[in-house]
Amino acid sequence: MRVKIDSLAHGGDAVARLDDGRVAFVRGGCPGDVAEIEVTTDRGRHVEARVASLLEPSADRVEPPCPFFGVCGGCQWQHVSVAAQRSAKARMVADTLARIGGLSGDVAPTVASPEPYGYRNKVEFVAEESTGGLRLGLHKLGDPAIVPVDRCLLLPPAAQDTPRSLEGALRYLSGRHGSLGLRRVALRVSRATGDIEVALWTDPGPFPRQMAAKAISDAVGAKGVVRVLVKGLEKERRVTGVEVLAGRGNWSERLAGERIAVSAPSFFQVNTGAAESLVASVLERLSPKENDRVLDLYSGVGTFTLPLAARASEVVAVEASRHALADLRRNLDRAGMYADVVGGDVSRELPSLGTFDLAVVDPPRTGLHPDALDALATTAARRIVYVSCDPATLARDAARLNAAGYGLASVEPHDLFPQTYHIESVALFERSSG
Repeated sequence: MRVKIDSLAHGGDAVARLDDGRVAFVRGGCPGDVAEIEVTTDRGRHVEARVASLLEPSADRVEPPCPFFGVCGGCQWQHVSVAAQRSAKARMVADTLARIGGLSGDVAPTVASPEPYGYRNKVEFVAEESTGGLRLGLHKLGDPAIVPVDRCLLLPPAAQDTPRSLEGALRYLSGRHGSLGLRRVALRVSRATGDIEVALWTDPGPFPRQMAAKAISDAVGAKGVVRVLVKGLEKERRVTGVEVLAGRGNWSERLAGERIAVSAPSFFQVNTGAAESLVASVLERLSPKENDRVLDLYSGVGTFTLPLAARASEVVAVEASRHALADLRRNLDRAGMYADVVGGDVSRELPSLGTFDLAVVDPPRTGLHPDALDALATTAARRIVYVSCDPATLARDAARLNAAGYGLASVEPHDLFPQTYHIESVALFERSSG
């Protein structure tokens, strides 16, 4: 059937209306396209479809540069101009706040990433061992199957061919040793420091440690090679140990003027250039004064803790991951700064920490637990900045904060993930005087 593509949806598909009024989520569509679509799944109230024939291409449609686009699930929007991607992201945040949170207000234009490609400092590959040999790849679009990928345009230009070399080293190791028990392989690359680290996420068991350290270091120029031992389901990422095979045991990056050490299990923003803008946005909205007591929840390795410690008299950072806690303490020591570092779950630790003037919250995709949100409201902070990687959980928590006396003052999306539908947002909440 013939449709005109209206918009882009969170999740990656485009949106069109059928003649019967139902919504069609169209894979491969671009806003402004006129296309013949083929329905792949009828869900009753809506359908899923794909572009069967492009009749009138949109002015915002561009040629995807990656040969894996449309097959690999890493990118969904390479066929859409970056300007249209950013516009769609701001609209998605505004629509989600209204639909889920019941909140209205201006959402600022999306802050651009310095680079549309070559921006990722980290890519995680799935490792598949079979009779045909070991392969590295990414999950197929809409399918758990693996797409072999030997080059990734989201890595810095000098490292885009590294996956091919890395796969060659791992194939050699598996050929010599047998199964390596690999679950995934993480590659981290820093433009600023030149640091390259390879983290091998494996099941516990025998492993050719010295051979792996030499083969991988020689193949990709890695300064660090680590093995992360995990148990349980893949999505749990239950780390039981970390073995340093070569190097220091952590990857080094430079952010907001500070050198940051990040161990393999620790989270760090994958777009360093855009993270600089993110940090600046958080500091601008918090506007910390020298005598302020500032709370940093889900502090991680210190992305916000360090710049806050340089500006406020007291910073309390709360983090549950033991790996991130070690990184945070190391990063504070290296910078010659001090913060009160509290290890533990936010919901459990926050009620005993007292009152604060300001707070920054950077929770996981699931957002804030209700207990943590209630405790946050009792801190009496005059401003809370919430950094979100999911519009839906931001909208849900924004409604709860609003009910607790914190009005949503502003929202600024940041394009940390060009060519994908993922969005990072900085939301400012201010405590009502009443």
